[in-house]
Amino acid sequence: MATVRYMVNDVEESVDWYVSKLGFEVKERFGSVIAIMGHGDLELILAGPKTSAGQPMSDGTVPRAGGGWARFLHTVDDLEGLVTDLGEQGVTFRNDIVENQGRKQIICEDPSGNVIELFQAS
Repeated sequence: MATVRYMVNDVEESVDWYVSKLGFEVKERFGSVIAIMGHGDLELILAGPKTSAGQPMSDGTVPRAGGGWARFLHTVDDLEGLVTDLGEQGVTFRNDIVENQGRKQIICEDPSGNVIELFQAS
C-alpha cells in the first residue's frame, strides 16, 4: 500500500472530483480541511491550505497545490473510453495518449492542478 499527500485548494471540490472522475472512495474526513481517500492499494490524503502540511517552511515557502510533475499512477482498463468521458466532463489533460509496447498513458490534472497519470497495461 502506498500513501500520497496532495495539497489542494479546495478539499470539497477535490473529494467530489476524485470520487466522480476516478472512482475513489472517502475513507475519512476532517471537515473541509482534510480528506483521506482510497482506491485499491492507494491511500490519497487531500490536504487543504489550513492543514499542518500547509504551514510555511522554515525559509518561508508555503506549500501549495498543483503544477509539478510528481504524480501517482492510476491503472485503468479502458484508457481511451475514460479519456473520452473525462474530456466531456471538462477534465484538463497535459498531453495526448502515449503508447509504448502496448501500454498507454496520459496525464490529467485534478481541480488544483495536481497531476495524475492514467495508465493502461498491455
